[in-house]
Amino acid sequence: MSTLRSLNKTLLAAGLAVATLFSPLASQAAEKLKIGTVVWAGYGPFYVADKLDLFKPHGLDVDLQFFNDPALIPTAMVSRALDGGMLTYDQVVASVAKGLKHRVVMPIDFSNGGDAIVADASIQSIADFKGKKVGFNPLSPSDFLLAYALQQNGMSDKDIDAVNMTPEGIPGAMASGNLPVGVTYEPNVSQILSMGGGDKFKVVYSSKDAPGLITDVLVFDEAVIAKKPAAIKAMIQGYLDGLAYMQAHPEESAKIIGDVLGVSAEEAVEQMAGAYNIPLAEMGKSFTPGDDTHSFHGSGAIIAKLLKDNGQIPTVPDFSQTYDAQFTEALVQ
Repeated sequence: MSTLRSLNKTLLAAGLAVATLFSPLASQAAEKLKIGTVVWAGYGPFYVADKLDLFKPHGLDVDLQFFNDPALIPTAMVSRALDGGMLTYDQVVASVAKGLKHRVVMPIDFSNGGDAIVADASIQSIADFKGKKVGFNPLSPSDFLLAYALQQNGMSDKDIDAVNMTPEGIPGAMASGNLPVGVTYEPNVSQILSMGGGDKFKVVYSSKDAPGLITDVLVFDEAVIAKKPAAIKAMIQGYLDGLAYMQAHPEESAKIIGDVLGVSAEEAVEQMAGAYNIPLAEMGKSFTPGDDTHSFHGSGAIIAKLLKDNGQIPTVPDFSQTYDAQFTEALVQ
């Protein structure tokens, strides 16, 4: 698939290319990584780095392969059609529980309101969900968010009338009046909130209330980590350069990201607000054991329980086996 690159590179990228002389990979031909991804605002720093060739100063060529279905990326990694992938952490939990050696090398972003439980105006709180139809996609980030929200309010899925529905199907079902509560993500959330004059529906709970529960991560197989450690480090550095460029040049970055998302720069900014890109200084929280949802151990426990209870995984994995923190730790030092 196309990497959505432009043939016209900016002067910034040209200037940065000089720095390849000092890169640990620059003394040899640029190493290449083929990475599976999907169109998602939270991956913005990688899109910016790709567009501006910010991986090249680190001696790396990244080929982004776009997938319509993120569930296909782990399989492509197993077949070695991909070197790595951008996934949600629940996908890694499932892979490791089934015996695969996939490891998170860095957290990319976590949903910060981009995933939400939306309800009609008559519903005041999670407690009001009792006995009502709630539409969501089972065993997906929407399911994890709903399960956590119910748990935090002393409830479970037994208290609701669960309706199996795709995230894209939620707006139409709610507009028809057949569904009082739905769990989905942007841009579907904004679409629902704008319906009925803007005061018919509201967000009752969102990923802002559970930061880190829905986290996007950069993942490689153990064999690839052993074979291409310098390339993986370079990719993380490219992400950091892309994030820095976004902060220094927000308007140009929004246009670049919007082009990938297929929306205007203004719409890209709105979608980007629903995700929080994690800076290097905060990445350690994800790898630190604890019950907090920022930690892979905390969010993993919630995810794994739901997957195991539904027969999707045979056992709850050791969460310390789902990641390899060596790269981010080395960059912090």
